[in-house]
Amino acid sequence: MARAIQISAFGGPEVLQGVDLPVGEPGPGQVRIRHHACGLNYIDVYQRTGLYQNPLPLVLGMEGAGIVEAVGEGVAHLQPGDRAAYAAATPGAYSEARVMPAAQVVQLPDGIDFETGAAMMLKGLTAQYLLKRTLPVEGLQPGDWVLWHAAAGGVGLIACQWARALGLRLIGTAGGEAKCRLALEHGAAAMIDYTREDFVARVRDITGGRGVKVVYDSVGRDTFEGSLACLRPFGLLASFGNSSGPVPPFAIGSLGPKGSLYVTRATLFTHIATRERTQEMADELFDVVASGEVKIFIGQHWPLQDVAQAHRALEARRTTGSTVLLP
Repeated sequence: MARAIQISAFGGPEVLQGVDLPVGEPGPGQVRIRHHACGLNYIDVYQRTGLYQNPLPLVLGMEGAGIVEAVGEGVAHLQPGDRAAYAAATPGAYSEARVMPAAQVVQLPDGIDFETGAAMMLKGLTAQYLLKRTLPVEGLQPGDWVLWHAAAGGVGLIACQWARALGLRLIGTAGGEAKCRLALEHGAAAMIDYTREDFVARVRDITGGRGVKVVYDSVGRDTFEGSLACLRPFGLLASFGNSSGPVPPFAIGSLGPKGSLYVTRATLFTHIATRERTQEMADELFDVVASGEVKIFIGQHWPLQDVAQAHRALEARRTTGSTVLLP
């Protein structure tokens, strides 16, 4: 048996309930991992509220790190005793231990501790696939301007540093002076406080009226139209989240007069659908962290049993960087 946080109905943080669940043995292609830490992500909120629906009851959590206890038939890249971490398409990280598909679990390098591993996998791989694989038709070159909403969050702070390492000039948005300062300290070239500034006007001012080649937008409904207005001709809006609510339907014909723009709804799990691609992307993430070009900032720690408080803080935008939950 293992302690876990489960929901039996969709709703607010109050639906998160501690339960004891059997763990069992891994079957073919599976692994059993005992968590030392797990990560908190906004996708957990989407699944808790039912915006992204899964069968109930459901143990939430998409990101974790710990020790491999057992492996099933056909699993060759892991063995019992390995330090491991993952970002997984199947929820279940809010637990002391779980059985899960092995394809998205990778060995965690010795130089990266479990809390950092749990804080960096989903967020770091998200920054990686966006900055390296989700690109405008004209590509990105050193010196190009990009816009990143929620730049002081877990994904955002990683992206600020990675963009700087790539030679990109990242304009970030965040709420409040402290969050803007934090993102600048992590490599943002410019920051916009959306609580007191019009981010569209400021982006135009910063870029000399040209706009940016790409906007990376995890906010959704509240920023969508403004994000389009920040793009230069042939620019790309990469929507990868809905923290303010889902983007409403829009007229695709409107993209032409705005500059023959491109829009995509991106998701990490398309990119890590195979073990080989997961390992390739994880290796690149581990390398950039080991080099010191990207440092993982953990702004909050909560005991797993207090995860409802963590959800409330995340939804109220009271968190910075990554949040780690400790079983």
